[in-house]
Amino acid sequence: MADAKLGVIGGGMMGEALISRLLDQGVFGPEAITIGEPGADRRAYLQETYGIGVTASNQEAIATASVVLLAIKPQILAKVAPNLAGAPAGDPPLLLSILAGTPLAVLEGYVPGWPVVRAMPNTPATVGAGVTAIAAGDQAGADHVAEARRILASVGDVVEVPEYLMDAVTGLSGSGPAYVALMVEALADGGVAAGLPRAIASRLALQTVRGTAELLHTTQLHPAQLKDRVTSPGGTTIAGVAELEAAGLRSALIRAVQAACRRSQELGR
Repeated sequence: MADAKLGVIGGGMMGEALISRLLDQGVFGPEAITIGEPGADRRAYLQETYGIGVTASNQEAIATASVVLLAIKPQILAKVAPNLAGAPAGDPPLLLSILAGTPLAVLEGYVPGWPVVRAMPNTPATVGAGVTAIAAGDQAGADHVAEARRILASVGDVVEVPEYLMDAVTGLSGSGPAYVALMVEALADGGVAAGLPRAIASRLALQTVRGTAELLHTTQLHPAQLKDRVTSPGGTTIAGVAELEAAGLRSALIRAVQAACRRSQELGR
């Protein structure tokens, strides 16, 4: 959108991550961003760090916005939603929500007639390495979806899914960083058990996971192909893989995603 202005409600970690990346990549200039944040210290920090407009009034933050980024905790939505009445006259702005577990129907109920896009980013978005799933509401057209993609691409990959799959997204990419962190920790523990100093084991574990992900991304190899390339007959890797299979690693990860998906469904009811 030409001359787009971004009004942000909520100046927490994810809101700041998006703002910093949007500014770094020139998607918005600081003069085009205003954030509504109740904490005075937080407002001062955001203004000093990024040179953006700050205000304690959410209505002021979105008064001239063409896109409203909703980046608050889901449990305070009902309290904050009346502030959306301060949106500019004329064509309503795009409401881009990153509220976990908050359905489009609930969001649209607070802003009748607005185009709404629901997004589910994950925590690596804070360092520009995230992945975000988006689902468009009934009033959102192709241009609104494109604008949502343009904004969210600043913090990583963007995929579009039907809303009914958002809970599955939560179970996989939303909760997935915790699963990967557990694997990194366990690999490092294994290295320590085998005699490596903790610092070296941790460094080796982290870089192995990071490098493997980058290799799969760059080469587009199926994970099974990469695994087969590393496992030579009667070698060390196949011995380790056999132990993981015996322990049920694959099944455990599958069940973890399914369990997180079910919990997301419960929280959304």
